[in-house]
Amino acid sequence: MNKKDGIVFLVGAGPGDIGLLTVKGLRCLQRAEVVIYDFHLNAQLLNYVGHDAELIYAGKRGGHHTMTQDEINRAIVKKAKEGKIVCRLKGGDPFVFGRGGEEAQELVREGITFEVVPGVSSSVAAPAYAGIPLTHRLYSSSFAVIPGYEDTTKGESAINWAKLATGVGTLVFLMAVKNIDEMTKKLIEHGRSPDTPVAVIRWGTRADQKTIVSTLKDIAALVKERDIKPPAVTVIGDVVKLRSELNWYEKKPMFGQRILVTREHSGGFETLEELGAEVLQFSTIEIVPPASWNDLDKAIDHIQGYDWLIFTSANGVKHFFARLFEKGIDIRRLNGLRICTIGTKTETAVNQFGIRVDLVPVEFRAEGLIDAFIRQRGVGGIEQGTITSEGLTPSATPLQGIKFLLPRAEIAREVFPEKVRELGGIIDLPVAYRAIKPDYHGKRLKRFLKEGRITVATFTSAATFLNFKDIMGEDADELLQNVAIAAIGPVTAKAIEKTGLKVHIMPKEATVEAMVEEIQKWVLQKQ
Repeated sequence: MNKKDGIVFLVGAGPGDIGLLTVKGLRCLQRAEVVIYDFHLNAQLLNYVGHDAELIYAGKRGGHHTMTQDEINRAIVKKAKEGKIVCRLKGGDPFVFGRGGEEAQELVREGITFEVVPGVSSSVAAPAYAGIPLTHRLYSSSFAVIPGYEDTTKGESAINWAKLATGVGTLVFLMAVKNIDEMTKKLIEHGRSPDTPVAVIRWGTRADQKTIVSTLKDIAALVKERDIKPPAVTVIGDVVKLRSELNWYEKKPMFGQRILVTREHSGGFETLEELGAEVLQFSTIEIVPPASWNDLDKAIDHIQGYDWLIFTSANGVKHFFARLFEKGIDIRRLNGLRICTIGTKTETAVNQFGIRVDLVPVEFRAEGLIDAFIRQRGVGGIEQGTITSEGLTPSATPLQGIKFLLPRAEIAREVFPEKVRELGGIIDLPVAYRAIKPDYHGKRLKRFLKEGRITVATFTSAATFLNFKDIMGEDADELLQNVAIAAIGPVTAKAIEKTGLKVHIMPKEATVEAMVEEIQKWVLQKQ
């Protein structure tokens, strides 16, 4: 392919569970310069798209078309002819009732190179997550997938109901909820037993998956009674009987929980996913380099003049060492420098550079860090001082002459630096990174919160919470009223409680791992 030529990838996004995206589909998303996506897919997939990529929403919801199919076709062709790598991201599989074939034909007519990346269709995945195999040696050796949106009352049908009713073991209808009454009557009319087991699965593979089971003659009434709305997959056949034995997903201990993660990435929350929860990432902070490297460069240039190098986060470690290497400085320049980290995650980040950490305070707050240094008798020249209830005694300067370097975020608490200076120490605080508010709206998240589809909201810093409030606007506090709030530690909890909200979950140790464990305990106790 010529470098100036565009290419289009018709990618199946899968049925909803983000883990069901294919490896090749993920690679296409990461490469894409333009992503044209539908409504019926997990929007979390867009987190894998590069920051510079253009996103075009082409979906429809409740019959409302954002773009017509012709408009979608024109957009795909236009972007490809601009020489872009285009990812046409479609729910399920692009060639299974996804109009992917029509889009591919348009690309052929325009002479545009394309590839098809199959996806896991909801016709297979939703029944599987409901514990229903489409085929089974004892129950069914064939299945058919049928669109359920055809008007069954029209004179001539594209579906041969007589052959379909009795000629196929398992019937899978997509998008059939609105027509389920007429559809079931047609099947019974053409010979299917009224007592045939039927399952309707709404939002299959998602945290809010809901499955109802009945018979062909009664399912329409039950759908109405339970207020089942699209999107849903309907399975008709004896294989539905196996659900009582094979139902696995809905029995997971955290099934039905949707956890909101507001940090920049969802690493550390995988345990909750394994237990059946869905993790919804909505980053309210973005970590970027400082506006100027001057202060950090100055500190690095005089690195051997410090006694202690302190890191309070893995981000601090990442950006400090990145700048150190960017300046072409040998890591051996850190020889003789003692290193302190807040938390085991930060310690691990330092260890990855082959460096041993000298001090990891038991208490993760600034106050605990001060106590840890004071207890370091003879380490780096520190002497034990005396602190009384009335404050420092004239000789209580245990950090006298000790030089600390703390590369940190642009906005950070001043408790520790002030205490260091009060105790006679010298501390430099160059900015290593900034935590800024991403430039996007929270329309989809607002809808999820209003509909009660978020069960736990997590905040790993005061900034993640305050930025959340800014993005959500004046409704922020109200949107969180019926959501369990998890704060990583007392500083974050204080910022939340200051607004009048209640913090339900807070670990003793201020780490993501400890918070995840507390969330798990809290959810299980509520069941």
